Amino acid sequence: MDTENRAQVTRAATIVMAAILVSRILGFVRERAIAEVFGRTAATDAFFAAFALPDLMYQLLVGGALSSAFIPVFTQYLAKDQEKEAWYVASIFLNATFLLLLALMILGVIFAPVLAPLVGVGFTGEHRELLILLMRVTFPAVFFTALAGLCMGVLHSYKIFLQPALGPIIYNLAQIIGAYVLGPIVGIMSMAVGTVLGALGNFSIQLPEVWRRGKGYYQRVLDFKHPGIRRMVELMLPAILGLSIAQVNVIVGQNLASTLEEGSIVALRLANRLINFPLGIFAMGISTAVFPTLAVLAAREEAQEFTRTLSFGLRTVFFITIPSAVGMAVLRVPIVRLLFEAGEFGAADTAATAFALLFYVPGLFAQAALQVTTRGFYSLQDTKTPVKIGLFTVAINLLLSLVFLRGTALGAGGLALAFSLSSLVNAALAFAILSRRLPGLASGELLTTTVKAAAASACMGFAASWAASLLGSRLPSAGKAAEAAQTLGAIAVGVLVYLILAALLRMDEVRFLWGLLKAKLSSKRGAGQQG
Repeated sequence: MDTENRAQVTRAATIVMAAILVSRILGFVRERAIAEVFGRTAATDAFFAAFALPDLMYQLLVGGALSSAFIPVFTQYLAKDQEKEAWYVASIFLNATFLLLLALMILGVIFAPVLAPLVGVGFTGEHRELLILLMRVTFPAVFFTALAGLCMGVLHSYKIFLQPALGPIIYNLAQIIGAYVLGPIVGIMSMAVGTVLGALGNFSIQLPEVWRRGKGYYQRVLDFKHPGIRRMVELMLPAILGLSIAQVNVIVGQNLASTLEEGSIVALRLANRLINFPLGIFAMGISTAVFPTLAVLAAREEAQEFTRTLSFGLRTVFFITIPSAVGMAVLRVPIVRLLFEAGEFGAADTAATAFALLFYVPGLFAQAALQVTTRGFYSLQDTKTPVKIGLFTVAINLLLSLVFLRGTALGAGGLALAFSLSSLVNAALAFAILSRRLPGLASGELLTTTVKAAAASACMGFAASWAASLLGSRLPSAGKAAEAAQTLGAIAVGVLVYLILAALLRMDEVRFLWGLLKAKLSSKRGAGQQG
């Protein structure tokens, strides 16, 4: 990876990861607010289930369309200095997607009673009615969230990352306010209201910059015969199918969880949120930052630099997510207790969530790898291969879920383990196929990073576990201050041990992270001097 591309990715990753860090912290505050105000109850299960289909719409229509079709094609025009033509194609895409989202939102509200069993087969009576009501209220949220996603696609193509990264912060803040302010008044409905307002805020903060970029170029046009649109559709349809497969995994797990003890959906969701913390900050931050660079390199047919950049992304996410997985495994109970145990969320709920978290851990670095490999396929304008892999792995996930539920006493933990194992298969197949196309991808550097990270993480795990045990025996037995001291102290010891070992092992990724830190500190000093 050359110096210029590394610098671009470093700057972009610094912005994205910093904003995602704030967003993820607020996400935990939100989850804690839900747990504290509403507990691990059937009503909370209903809220999480209600948002499954709107979230599916967003993932398919925006997540798939943007990542697989819009950004690669739009970026290709920009890379060739054809901005006017790029915006003509973008105008068609944005207009068509807006109309489609509007229609789906209206249909979703009308047919919520028909759709409800798809996300909560175990809900009956008043819980089913609550699910339907919550679905109707939350469907409009996906309309604004999807519009925000469209804005994100345009801004990412211009390598603008700040506004898209700030949007989720506003989204989380609205949900937190909804839980604490409206929760005691209107119950779980407050979360639906907060979700809609947060989605509107997410869209609103990005729109001005998109309008500034497109002013003078945007047109009210629908021209489906344009070659750029035809190419987007060719790329988009397989990607949407592939993402629908991935979302089926989530919905299948949720449906099966609705047949288990009350609160199983909540336990799985909270455990999954914890896994998504390092995944969202680092894997998503790195892959989001590297994606436009990959798209440009692919458009310019710079194969060697493309391979080096993709390998760099994989090495970096492995360096971070492997120790994250080990740390979460050994500190799962203290982490869950500190973050969520309060109010209606008790010790039994902590145990159930920590149990599910343990079985999500094996899939963490696989999910991180998929963030990068999927964007590698999309940058190469290949959306069919991820679909083929996804079809295979969704079948594995379903089979393993049924086996673990019927053949073991793992319960919700079995569903988490099935998801992790299917993710590992998915990542292995994706990497194997990319390695055949990009001969330098399966390099000694990538293997060395993985082995060194695993070895350092194992030592780190022992150190963090020892620190947690020592602090637990020395600190008072109750109180959030003691819990915070034990958990954060153990995490600090683990991070310190890992970084020392990584430096001793001379891992290149330490220098990259140090570059991110220096870039962040430099930007703060520059802002302070300007102020």
